[in-house]
Order: sequence, then C-alpha cells, then structure tokens
Amino acid sequence: MKNYQDKIVSVQDVLAMIKSDFKVAVGDATVEPQGFMSALHTIADRVKNVEVWTCLQMRSYPFMEDAKYRENFKIKCLFMSKPTRDAAKLIDVSFAPTHLRHTARTICAQGLPDIFISSCSMPNEKGEMSISMSNIYSSSVLREMKKAGRPVVMEINKNMPFAYGDNIISVDDVDYMVPVEFDLPQDYPAPVTEKDSIIGGYIAEYINDGDCLQIGIGGIPNSVTGFLAGKKNLGIHTELLCDGIVELAQKGIVNGSKKQFLPGKIVTSIVLGTNKTYDFVNNNPDVYVMSCEKCNDPYTISQNDNQVSINTTLEVDLTGQACSESIGSRQFSGTGGQTDTTVGAQMSKGGKTFLALYSTANVKNPVTGEREEISKIVPQLKPGAAVSLCRNDMMYLVTEYGAVNLRGLTVEERAKAIISIAHPKYREWLTAEAKKLGLILMD
Repeated sequence: MKNYQDKIVSVQDVLAMIKSDFKVAVGDATVEPQGFMSALHTIADRVKNVEVWTCLQMRSYPFMEDAKYRENFKIKCLFMSKPTRDAAKLIDVSFAPTHLRHTARTICAQGLPDIFISSCSMPNEKGEMSISMSNIYSSSVLREMKKAGRPVVMEINKNMPFAYGDNIISVDDVDYMVPVEFDLPQDYPAPVTEKDSIIGGYIAEYINDGDCLQIGIGGIPNSVTGFLAGKKNLGIHTELLCDGIVELAQKGIVNGSKKQFLPGKIVTSIVLGTNKTYDFVNNNPDVYVMSCEKCNDPYTISQNDNQVSINTTLEVDLTGQACSESIGSRQFSGTGGQTDTTVGAQMSKGGKTFLALYSTANVKNPVTGEREEISKIVPQLKPGAAVSLCRNDMMYLVTEYGAVNLRGLTVEERAKAIISIAHPKYREWLTAEAKKLGLILMD
C-alpha cells in the first residue's frame, strides 16, 4: 500500500494556507469538504475577500449564516440551492451562469483557484481514492490544478462510498489529506403529489422497454419511476442518481442491456439520495460516476439510442421558451444540465425529451402580501427571466392537463398547443394575449 502519512494535515493546517483575496474552489454537492467549510469562519479575523466557489451546496455553514462575515467571504455559485439562497440574505452570493458540463471551465475561466479542496473515500491498498458521489467538476479542476502546480486538498472520509468511474484518483494526485468523519447528506424523496402522479403517468406512457433514461431532480421526475414497474431492460445515463432509480435497478427493471455507451453501466455525475443509494453505489462496478464534462456532453449522451430526458421548469411562454432557474431576475437555482441532456437526447436515434411543470402556482402578491394563484404558462416570460431552455430545443411539454409535442410546430401552432395544457381557467386569457402579441392570427 502506498504511504500517504506524510500528506496528512489537520483542518487548521489547511485554514492556515488561506489568505485574503484567495480564490478557493470546493467540492461540489455531496463531496463538499465539510471539515473545511465548517471551520472557515474561524479565520475571519485575518482574511478578507475570500472567494469560495461552490455548486449545489447541501449544507449551510457558520460563515454563511452571519452578516458580520460579509467582508471576509464571498460565494461564487454555479448552481444555487437552499443554503446559498439563504446565505444571499446575509453575505455576498453571486451566480455564474453555465451549463453543468462547463462548470470546471467556468471556475477556471478567469484564472485558476489558489487552492482546491474536496472530499473523497479513504485510500485503498493501491493508494486509490474515489471522488465518490459527485464529479460535476472535481476531477476536471483537480487535473488543471495539478498541471499548474496549485495545491489540492482532499478530506478523506471513512463514510464516503468508493464509487467507480473516471473519478478515481491516486494519493499522488493530492498534496494534502485531512482525515474527517462526517455523515453523508440525506436527500429524502419529496412526497409525490396528485399532480406529480398525473404528470409522471403521462410521461411514463412514452417510455418503452429498452429506453435509456435521464431523470432530473424533484418530485415530478421522481414520480415517473413509480410508473415503470412493468418496463424491461431500461438503461440509465443521467446527471443525477437518486433513490428512485436505485429501486428500479434493485428490481432488475434497470439493467442497461440495451445501451450502446457503456452497456450494463449506470452512468451518472452526481449521486444524491439516502443511505439506500449510497450503499448501492459503494464498491458497485455497475455504477460509473463520470466527470460531468463528458457525462453531459450532448455527443456522449447521443451515443445511446432511445435516450429519454426528463426535466422540470418554473415558467414557459407561448413560444416554448422555458425559465427553469430564476423568478424574474432573482436567481433561484441554475441552468444545470437541462440543455445538455435535452440536446443530447434529441441527437439520439429515437430520443425524446420532456419538460414538465404544474400549470399553476400559489405565490405571495408583493403588494397585498396575500397568496394568489397564477398561471405558470404565460404569454411572455417575466422581465429578467433567464431562458434556460430555448424554444428551438423544446420537444414534449407536460402539465397535469396533458403532454404536447412542440417539435415541428409553427409559432401559432405551438401557442395553441401550449394553451391546451394550461389550466382551463387561464386558457381564454392566454388566447387573447397570444392574439395581441401576434402569436395567434386574429379571427
């Protein structure tokens, strides 16, 4: 076994390396360096303007929870989650737009980080460690840091599964190693609502035996897995592996036997679920955790025939433009891999893509403070809304009122099709607005 004891340091030793104006990149999603992040606030008395680059943070930390740290630490975020949305009320949090497959490139675009800190499994007898449950950008940033001779730190956590894929690194790739022991984040599936079930049922009707699936995050995509019990020989090439997919694999419904790219393997970039999923992934050669720059490359995705992409959105206009990441100009999440997986699936032979949303939402009126129902299908997106999926890339749009295929339809035909799956009480208004905008010809 390779000796790595000379690389062992403490969290305090790593904190001592951090200086004012440093650019610090940390591991994404389920491989956040919890030891470092939990103690970062303790050096606030000697540093200012430290940039911390994150993506899909799973936890909140003291430096994010008090406005007194505003001058000391700033978060540069590639995908916002609840911890970063909450932190934005107290310290500076800014969002860097990017496709998920380009996150490593985005982090390094304006200069490499001064230090990269992530977490991984314990070294095995060969001196190998697994970046494990999330490889959105970790292996790619590590590669660039190593080329440039910049320091790489790994927190080695005995609770971290050893996952296979191109996320395997050697102790030789790392400059410092910090032994830690933290529990893994538990992402329990949200309860499936009646609307989720209706929408999931519509989508499931289009899924055939042998299809290869990408299933996004959230209640609607997860509800689809509940309708697949009678399917056979499904494959998985997805950006995120969750409990629902694992249950299908344990039942033999997912086996990857019809896949063209890495047949038999469940391919993912992120593993996010409960211990059921983490136990399934641990030392399982049938799961391949792939760097997102390759996993979400549309060309890679398209190598599987009958690739199906299932994602959700927040708001859709009558031409098919979708905003999936902001509420007006206020950033809520991120582009993520929605465009990556949608384009890749449509490049696939026999591929299909689905974008789902509830037809309405209950929101607080900014003037009255009262909650009111609004349509999520709108004549035009809110001012400042990010177009996460352009209308050229829209295929199936789904609400609890049905599914429509927008591919091949004119703007007028699209508007009529989209209105047909809006909530019935808003259809007359949407039609009138479409005519005002010239999307539907006047009678």
